[in-house]
Amino acid sequence: MKRHYWGAAAAMIALMAFGHASWAQAPEGQVASKKWVTEAADDPERFRRIEKYLRGFDQPMWEVGERYEKLYAALVLENFELASYHWAKIKLTIENGTMKRPARRASAEAFLLSGTWDAVNEALASGDSVTAWRGFERARASCMRCHEAEGVGYMNAQPMFTDLAPRLDNTVSHKSD
Repeated sequence: MKRHYWGAAAAMIALMAFGHASWAQAPEGQVASKKWVTEAADDPERFRRIEKYLRGFDQPMWEVGERYEKLYAALVLENFELASYHWAKIKLTIENGTMKRPARRASAEAFLLSGTWDAVNEALASGDSVTAWRGFERARASCMRCHEAEGVGYMNAQPMFTDLAPRLDNTVSHKSD
């Protein structure tokens, strides 16, 4: 096991051993209960708790990232149905995310939900590896342009964009190759 894993494991053990008492305590004024929504004082408080729990656009983007990586893996295996499944869920997740953060809708529409999503969907459904990889590359480029437009271009400097780049000659490129 690498050294940094041991350090992380030691930190987790210390947190569990010394911090468990604070984890079990409910915030001031809140009774320890599993009914954190239904036992709220009123509807505005219930909705505030739900909104806080569901957070902003970062949670949908986390799911999109997971599904993007699964889409890539499906293409490596030439499982085009699975790739299409994840692509459909990416669209749904982004649409739901824009419900939470309407200010993101313009970029989502411009870069993905308009013609790009349909073109990639068609490429994945083609059953042809080269066509599907071209679709993936179009999706990848669109995601990266959207990040730039939204002022979060630093998102593009992570393995899902730097390491999972297809070669359009029907082979897959990994940074470690």
